Amino acid sequence: MRFLVYMSSWRRQWTEEPTNRQEMKLLQVLALVFTCSRTVSSSDLSVTVFSTTSRSTILRWTRVDNAQSYRISVAKSSSPSSPVAFAMFGGNTVMGSVNSLSPNVLYTFTVEALGQNRTPLDSAQIQTSTAPPVMDPLTTMKSQDSRSLTLGFEPQTGASHYVVRISGPSGLLREEVVNSVPAVVQDLSPYTVYSLSIMAVNSGGQNQPSESITARTVLAPPQLSTSSPSSNSIHVSWQPVDPAVSYTVTLVHVGSNSEVKQNTSYTNITVSGLEAGALYTISAVSWDPEGREGEPSAFINQTTRPPTPSGINISVVQPHGGPAGLLVSWEHLEDLHGSVQYWVSSDQNLTCDSVDSDSCILSPLDCGQVHNIHVVASNPSGSSLPSVHDFISYPCSPDSLVLEDPVEDECALTWAPVPHAEIYVVVIKRSDGSEETCNTTDTNCTFTCGCGLTHLLSAYAQNDAGTSPAGPMLNFTKVPCCPEDVTISGVSADTIEVIWTAARGADLYETRAVDSFEVIVCNDTAPVCALSDLSCDQTYSFKVTPCNDISGCNRACPAHSRDTAPCSPTHLQLHHTSSGVSVSWNSTNRMANFTVIAKSDESTLTCTSDGDTCDINDLPCGSIYHVSVMATSGAGQSLPSFSELLETEPCCPQNLTVEQVTQAITNVTWSPARGADSFRVALTSSRGHARCHTQDSHCLMGCITCGTNYTVTMDAYSSSGRHADCVYQGFSSSACCPSGVRVYKNGGTSLRVLWRSSSSSSHMQVQMSSTSHNFSCSASPGGSSCDITGVQCGEVYTVLVAPVTAGGAVVPFCHHRLFSVTCSGSDVGTVSYRGKRSLNDSRISEDLSS
Repeated sequence: MRFLVYMSSWRRQWTEEPTNRQEMKLLQVLALVFTCSRTVSSSDLSVTVFSTTSRSTILRWTRVDNAQSYRISVAKSSSPSSPVAFAMFGGNTVMGSVNSLSPNVLYTFTVEALGQNRTPLDSAQIQTSTAPPVMDPLTTMKSQDSRSLTLGFEPQTGASHYVVRISGPSGLLREEVVNSVPAVVQDLSPYTVYSLSIMAVNSGGQNQPSESITARTVLAPPQLSTSSPSSNSIHVSWQPVDPAVSYTVTLVHVGSNSEVKQNTSYTNITVSGLEAGALYTISAVSWDPEGREGEPSAFINQTTRPPTPSGINISVVQPHGGPAGLLVSWEHLEDLHGSVQYWVSSDQNLTCDSVDSDSCILSPLDCGQVHNIHVVASNPSGSSLPSVHDFISYPCSPDSLVLEDPVEDECALTWAPVPHAEIYVVVIKRSDGSEETCNTTDTNCTFTCGCGLTHLLSAYAQNDAGTSPAGPMLNFTKVPCCPEDVTISGVSADTIEVIWTAARGADLYETRAVDSFEVIVCNDTAPVCALSDLSCDQTYSFKVTPCNDISGCNRACPAHSRDTAPCSPTHLQLHHTSSGVSVSWNSTNRMANFTVIAKSDESTLTCTSDGDTCDINDLPCGSIYHVSVMATSGAGQSLPSFSELLETEPCCPQNLTVEQVTQAITNVTWSPARGADSFRVALTSSRGHARCHTQDSHCLMGCITCGTNYTVTMDAYSSSGRHADCVYQGFSSSACCPSGVRVYKNGGTSLRVLWRSSSSSSHMQVQMSSTSHNFSCSASPGGSSCDITGVQCGEVYTVLVAPVTAGGAVVPFCHHRLFSVTCSGSDVGTVSYRGKRSLNDSRISEDLSS
């Protein structure tokens, strides 16, 4: 009876739930109750919470032997000693509920097993909270995009989270857990009506769903496709969005952020008035019949076509000496988006292109052509309208040149007219290097032509595009003239050289030198003459007369005067001073300056004077100087006087030789040095150095590294301690001897010698000898083996592997190794290494047979 009362009370608690859900839970409870009624009795009482609502809690407990009834008492956990509710159940009951509780309160439940006369047998406690109260309906539901709804609600005190129940056109869709407000429900369908309610959940359970609220998601975003039909427009199209009634397209100019918006009821639109070559970010949104804005589309980037090229300039160029071409340039716009390619074409079948540049060259260009030129700009969106220009190329060169008979010093040149020519230029080049240019719009030109010159005539036609190529050239020569640019110079004390510009038409030149006592004549076909055996410190008159077989000699040419070089000083004397030497001499010249020259094998020292003495100071040590004096005037230099000897302090040895004795030892020798008492020699390299100090003229030095370039230096010391730093030619030590030398049989009577070498730039020579046979082979640089054939077996061989010097000699410092070769029939058998000692010493044989 108590169980039935309990079930009636329990069903009254759930009258707020939908009928189907009440029946489902009732069946579950009945199944659990009947299952428990068959459970074996236990001596210990334990209790669990079966379910909780905002007003009631259902408990389960284990059966206790001899229990006649069970009592449940309920108290708030904050006041455990003050019960607020009781319930009694029969001895066969293992599940019961307590009703009329407060929502969202933590309660302590005590279950007691009672015997006869309600004597307590056992008890157990458990704590749980009632569920939160039923929530108010959702306050807001907004569709942020076509596949989600953003929900607003009043948070429930004590709720740990919330459950949103979502129902669609086909009924219940799902329940979704949310933790806070606002909450976003995802994965919905565009433009669909949904009914939503919310339940609060705490540790005890969840309350009943709130009143349902309906909302519709917005329209799906349009899927855009764009293109640029022209330089100032963009075409946007999309698939229809059902049931949209209109669309808004927005274009934003990237960089300036200017915005263009246009509305349409169609599924495509062309927006004009845009900037050419600019990047626009495009989006669109649809509007439903209720006037609600749908989800915006994804942004699409679209560049308008570039503008028609402007500022076109066309000129003729000839790059790098190649064929002529047309340089087509245009205004380069820096603010265009992305890469722009320019295409240039001519109706003369010439094309060129460039990317992100402002010019390109149409080539090859021919003379006298008329070009119709198109310049087009393009980017990934398409091409601009062409910029069209006409251009006339440079004219062709004049031909049929005719030279009229000269009249005195005037000549005339004529030619035939040239198409597209605006002006003609005649260039007259003379053999004296002078040029004359004649500019005219006629087809003839008059110019000056002088005597004794060869004239080269070239005619060119010009227009705005440039100058024609060089045409046929005419040349003619008039009668010889007097030589020009006559230069008279002294080449020695008694020789004068006369040089002049060659006079065209002259076959022979007569040069005369005349003074008060003599006449010297020089005839030559060259424009130069040397007159020798002239008196020193004299004035001569020099005259060059050009001659040829036709007109003879031109005696009207002017004469030129020139002094010869001064005479040499005499009676040279040297006087030693504390700082150097004082030099004195005698001279008979009219006017001259004097230079004292002190020469040794190492250096030359000088001093100058306008009198008859001069001092030379700071003489270097270790040299013998030859001292002489020369006179100098505007006419040149005299021969030097007879010299006197001057000896100074000792210096460095003149010669030094480095000779390699062994692979690690060198012998350095040098020539004697005046005044030097001892020497310090150093060989220096990046791998180390060696030094010695000696009074001899040689030195033995060790610690030399093979295959190394050394710098050779010396300090020469006098007995008083003065020294000189001497640097000599570098020394290169011999290449390193190879290591790991091995000999293998190679089949038949052939042996193969192998080694390891640290140098890849040296030839290797192999020498193999016994008491009766000698063999050799060589390897190229970098090689590590060579073969020897015809080997006589049954003998002990001495094997040497050594580098070959640049002079072809074998480096003599490498080790000799002993190998014994046995016989296998008539062929080579086993090859054994005997070491570097004699055959009588103990050794370890290494069987190298392959």
